[in-house]
Amino acid sequence: MPGTPLIVLGIETSCDETAAALVNSEGKILSSLVLSQIEEHRIFGGVVPEIAARAHIDHLSTLIQAAMDDAGLTFKDLDGVAATCGPGLIGGVMIGMMAGKAIAASQSIPFIAINHLEGHALTPRLTDKIDFPYLLLLVSGGHTQILVVENIGQYRRLGTTLDDAAGECFDKSAKLMGLPYPGGPQIQEIATECKDLDAALKRFPLPTPMKGRSQPDFSFSGLKTALRLHVEKLPAGDLKREDIADLACAFQHTIAEVIADRCEKAIALFKQDYNPEKTVLVVSGGVAANTAIRSRLDALCKKHAIQSYAPPLSLCGDNAAMIAWAGLERLRLGLVNPLDFKARPRWPLDPDAEPRHGAGVKA
Repeated sequence: MPGTPLIVLGIETSCDETAAALVNSEGKILSSLVLSQIEEHRIFGGVVPEIAARAHIDHLSTLIQAAMDDAGLTFKDLDGVAATCGPGLIGGVMIGMMAGKAIAASQSIPFIAINHLEGHALTPRLTDKIDFPYLLLLVSGGHTQILVVENIGQYRRLGTTLDDAAGECFDKSAKLMGLPYPGGPQIQEIATECKDLDAALKRFPLPTPMKGRSQPDFSFSGLKTALRLHVEKLPAGDLKREDIADLACAFQHTIAEVIADRCEKAIALFKQDYNPEKTVLVVSGGVAANTAIRSRLDALCKKHAIQSYAPPLSLCGDNAAMIAWAGLERLRLGLVNPLDFKARPRWPLDPDAEPRHGAGVKA
């Protein structure tokens, strides 16, 4: 029927969330389910790839059917299937990818292989129809990058992390402070108990790696090491909650300051090279849920009279709605994939970017 919206099923299994969603080409999320594996991994203090893969196997089929039921649709209503094919834990990626291929083959509809990072990158187009180009700060457990989103499948990396990603730094630092997994939300929660930020910063001085550098790259390993040294200097025995609250607050504030400084450099480069009528800074990825970072970036954008954007909290972490939407964006352009597409544990958005010393495969 002319004018009928396209409908795509999205599947996400790249790490420790099993997710399925239905989205149409008008940007309406028809259903979106995410099954977290936090409890399975909490005892280990981090994600165990084999446990994650087994959980995807156990739950994905049921979750897909539940998403279809929630939307009131059958597989015959689908115009395409999009699945995360990388980057991520390869066992989990392959489970979601093979499920997507099976559905596409059985219904004779297109299969769209999605870069998980592109799912995060295109989320503002799902929710707010933001036009190209825009500036993207991608902050997650595995990646911290600043990119220009020029078009579908066209990205220019301005900066990347040279060691740990921001989310990785949050989780490892939380563990050093005796906080449970996942660390990011725990740090944000306990940091609210700090009564005096200035006093906390004075008591627990922390470095601001890369701050002031002209190239908008990141480095977080030194910050994590400095935090560890502060923890080791605290009185022996059980850590006091008020000490951890002050340290967590100082740590979170410092990360927000570093990220804002790096984004300020990127804003200048973006305006210089693209000269858009309206500059938009998008922050996306799991760490985009952190309220201190959101607030600091809002202040930065206000200072430079540009628009800031962060997705709704439900779309910050890993989810399948963003995968379905990225699939729709690609489907409308005819960018579909054969059923022999191979899963990719590493898949940079900008494969032509110059290597950064120390960044390795995360670049």
